[in-house]
Amino acid sequence: MNISGTLNIFRLLREPTLCLPQHTVSTFNHLPIPLSKALPRKDGTEQKEADIQAVVLDKDNCFAVPHTNEIHKPYQDHFQRLRHAYPGTKLLIVSNTAGTDSDKNQKEAALLEANTGIKVLRHSTKKPGCKEEVMAYFKAHPDSGVTRPDQIAVVGDRLSTDIMMANMMGSYGVWVRDGVTGRGFFARMEDRLQGFLFRRGYSAPDPSQNPFE
Repeated sequence: MNISGTLNIFRLLREPTLCLPQHTVSTFNHLPIPLSKALPRKDGTEQKEADIQAVVLDKDNCFAVPHTNEIHKPYQDHFQRLRHAYPGTKLLIVSNTAGTDSDKNQKEAALLEANTGIKVLRHSTKKPGCKEEVMAYFKAHPDSGVTRPDQIAVVGDRLSTDIMMANMMGSYGVWVRDGVTGRGFFARMEDRLQGFLFRRGYSAPDPSQNPFE
């Protein structure tokens, strides 16, 4: 059970824009590389590319079929291009299955690391509540180049976990709208909420201007 996700849903009543992404792609293969190209930031009166130093990747229905621990075959080439653009500690997998306390003996995390060559964060709190653990990882790895939350892009298929965590961190959220296997019931409800908010004139937070603490 994702207690963090349930509790943080109530925060959306006060801050509904937390579930809005700064950029949307259809599938993982549509991710722009580098991600900075799709994420503008304000610098005074000018519009510049965001300074994305590191990428946090969701797993299920983002680059992998849900409940598997390998890269979905059609995405393998693009995944390797992303690894090349963000080598070493610049790329981190944060899943709500692999690497969590529900991952018995961290077997799924170990298998996912072996299959992808990417570090999987071990975290006790599930998304969106593990933002401190994500930031602690990058602080412990200065070679990632991350010195501020707005230098991180979070990529995932769920608005109430991946994108909400990005906005709570003060980072950029990239929403993978269609995923690998389509949208489940709760994901479709999130989609409707997002559409309603955009129609009402809401917009995603600007991490370069008003990062959340």
